[in-house]
Amino acid sequence: MPRIESVDLNLLAPLDALLEERHVSRAADRLHMSQPSMSRALQRLRATLGDELLVRGPGGYQLTPRAERIKAELQQALPRLEHVFSAESFDPTTAARAFHLAGNDYTVSVLSGALLAQLSAQSPGSTVIFGRWHHAVFADAEHGTVDLLIHAGQAPPPLRSQVLFNEGYACLVSSGHPLAGRMQVTLEDYLGCAHIVIDIAGGRQGHLDRRLEALGRPRRASVTVPYHFAATAAVPGTSLVATLPESFARQHATPGVTTVIPVPEEFGTLDLAISWHPRLDDDAAQRWLRDTITATIRTDRSLTMPGDSA
Repeated sequence: MPRIESVDLNLLAPLDALLEERHVSRAADRLHMSQPSMSRALQRLRATLGDELLVRGPGGYQLTPRAERIKAELQQALPRLEHVFSAESFDPTTAARAFHLAGNDYTVSVLSGALLAQLSAQSPGSTVIFGRWHHAVFADAEHGTVDLLIHAGQAPPPLRSQVLFNEGYACLVSSGHPLAGRMQVTLEDYLGCAHIVIDIAGGRQGHLDRRLEALGRPRRASVTVPYHFAATAAVPGTSLVATLPESFARQHATPGVTTVIPVPEEFGTLDLAISWHPRLDDDAAQRWLRDTITATIRTDRSLTMPGDSA
């Protein structure tokens, strides 16, 4: 038997037509080939398979026993091969996919509510699994254990990133804090406070602490917590300052207990992005997930989405 790599797979279609039609001319017409070309294909098939395949009989060509067996196998094999080479489709209404995402509690909160309602409505059989954020999470995406990351900033190569929206920072403080009620906070005012640092990775609060370090003005952590929500819970009745994405800070402020004040103008803003490995670029299910996220965030926040970046 010949090995598959030595077989000309272009002969599969002529073989199927010849066995179905049992006639060289009709097989040629079926594939829009000339009769001489189909005759040459038959000769090559006979040499490759070591069998005559078609033999003349009283009523025309007859299939050999080997050809009968091959015909039955092709009826099963050809539809499968066509499926392999056809464009992949994804029907969320009937799918039962498990999508593995990773993010911190702030980024997961952004994707809750309207987005999860959309995912549940469009693909009720699918599951969204949120994993925790940790220092090696970008490597998880490279290794295929996470499909999609939701995070601030850009992911390292080779991952691709798409910005969802841009957001500023704000500080959450106790209502009795000396800076409460301020309309403007200087960098000196800010650095003079006691800070709650949210440990995104390596004991630092990601983009925020990198920005301060780039300015040569790092802050000192009085308290370090693992989650944004834990930072909001630690503020009441203390002199601590929790620096948070502005929407998150305002959502968790409690009138009469905590209040939101601005950050120093040097802080700039953060980009919230989704990131994935390039091998998932053309996966139909993953494209549906990314498109659903961006469309829902666009509608929910009424923001214009920035473009893709690799």
